[in-house]
Amino acid sequence: MGMNRMSSDALAKRALPTGAPNVYDAEPIPDAARAEIERLLASGDLFRYTAPEGAPVARLEAEFASYMGVRYALAVASCSAALFLALKALDLPRGARVLIPAFTFAAVPSAVVHADCEPVLVEVGNDFRIDLDDFHAKLDGAAAVLISHMRGHTSDMDAIMAACEVCGIPLVEDAAHSLGTLWSGRKIGTLGKIGCFSFQSYKLVNAGEGGMFVTDDPEIAARAVIMSGAYEHNWKKHPGLQNSFQHWQNKLPLYNMRMQNLSAAVIRPQIPLIDHRVLAGRTNHDYVADLLNASPWMEVPPSLPQETRAPDSLQFNLRGFAADDEARAFQSAAAARGISVQVFGLSRDNARAFWNWQFLGPLPELPKTRAMLMRACDLRLPARLVRDELDLIANALIDAVNEVKGG
Repeated sequence: MGMNRMSSDALAKRALPTGAPNVYDAEPIPDAARAEIERLLASGDLFRYTAPEGAPVARLEAEFASYMGVRYALAVASCSAALFLALKALDLPRGARVLIPAFTFAAVPSAVVHADCEPVLVEVGNDFRIDLDDFHAKLDGAAAVLISHMRGHTSDMDAIMAACEVCGIPLVEDAAHSLGTLWSGRKIGTLGKIGCFSFQSYKLVNAGEGGMFVTDDPEIAARAVIMSGAYEHNWKKHPGLQNSFQHWQNKLPLYNMRMQNLSAAVIRPQIPLIDHRVLAGRTNHDYVADLLNASPWMEVPPSLPQETRAPDSLQFNLRGFAADDEARAFQSAAAARGISVQVFGLSRDNARAFWNWQFLGPLPELPKTRAMLMRACDLRLPARLVRDELDLIANALIDAVNEVKGG
């Protein structure tokens, strides 16, 4: 069955009582994974280093590196693990200042803290992208930049890369939401020194949990492999870099963030589906965005000229909503129509609202980011949805906003 076609029976089975589609189902696992999973369960060989060569995790690393066009890929337990390893592999000094967007998931500043570094939050504008004036103002004294392409929105990477090059500091990409996104024809996650990806259930590739670390730098790759948990001589099961591995043997701490074989068995059959899912997701996103942008009360920021998106969700701003109660009323009106939409800043304890990151201690005010989060809406929009479902979602949102604003 094609990704954009579904029988009415299947559609009804997945629909909520209101008739709205269940957008929280993860991407399905291909049947091709089942035989490999059964083989692994029968053998008990779930640890990536049990086999002398050709383990599912090792094969996944080779296949993902080939897909991304990079020299090295390391499969790990999560994107958070990949971000942490990225900062440790860069050998940043304790207390190093790392610039991150103020609009991201709490796991990103958490990874910086775990790496014994200091997160420096940079303002984000109404287009969900880094505010370049604030970025340049805070760049002096930074040891690294960690750009989170939050919800797949790409900041001006030409300006960011140029600034990092001038300052001689490394750029790490959190591409958890951007697998398949292009910037001037180059794959997001390959623009910086290191790229980090997620295979968590609500991402384009679904493994429940899992992440990937990619780089073209051999020393960074070798350090990351050792620290990920290639203890004793298990690094010999990674191709190349043998001299570097021997150099770092026993000189680096082990954090044991490895992926296990079952996860790799689930991921590998989905790699050939990425491009199809990207196209379907972008088509769905742009269709709904055009419908919402026809309303005077909602705005989906356009993509940048260099950006080819790969979205599986949609974010839009409420316009003309002066009061928080109006925005809450919109959420309720949408929910009454079966559509779950969150206003980031009005959703209690939302891990994407920077003021909830109390583990960072005293927080900057960041008025631009705060104002954006108080009116920015978040909607899951999986690639598998079909046109009738998209119309239902868009019409429900338009009806909800008209109910509140008297449109």
